[in-house]
Amino acid sequence: MQLLGVLVYPAMEGSRGGRVAFEILGIVVLALAVFSVRSTPGLTWVSICLGIPAVVLSLVDAMNPTAAIVPISAVLHAAFYFYAAYSLLRYMLSDHDVSADELYATGATFTLVAWGFAYLFVFVQALKPGSFTAAVNPAGDRSWMEMLFLSFTTLSSTGLSDIVPISSWGRSVVMIEQLAGLGYVAMVVSRLVGLTVTRRT
Repeated sequence: MQLLGVLVYPAMEGSRGGRVAFEILGIVVLALAVFSVRSTPGLTWVSICLGIPAVVLSLVDAMNPTAAIVPISAVLHAAFYFYAAYSLLRYMLSDHDVSADELYATGATFTLVAWGFAYLFVFVQALKPGSFTAAVNPAGDRSWMEMLFLSFTTLSSTGLSDIVPISSWGRSVVMIEQLAGLGYVAMVVSRLVGLTVTRRT
């Protein structure tokens, strides 16, 4: 669903109806993430307590955009996605057999972490406008799609591209995401490959 969102989000930017549709898609992603947490050692009630206020604030912001709501909503979304990723990590690390579940969980965890950091970037931009710049409209605020793009390129270690953090806070969060991306490959992906090779042997 998150990867579908990556393809659909650009069509939703720039209009009020698109923004509402964007929030509805976000609610579907949150609901699926809560459902995923139910199958892990994570606590479902924690994900619900983080997810419901995030959804409510997103809908309020979509209907009546208010600058004060953005940082609170962004922090709640980030906490929710990080908790869901943590729960999936616990699920994967507690299992020593590689199955389709682990393969899907590996991809889902990566996207959850990318979403979490994208919301952290939104939070930083809300608190300190101008923290990120880009080749197009360098002085303006970055859109959600630009923040998500920055998060994916940073987490996957492919580079920052045309979106660059220029404030100390922006650079700090980007550096932490770079470490998270390296750790994810070193800890999760390499373990998955090792278990696969061991099983075949």
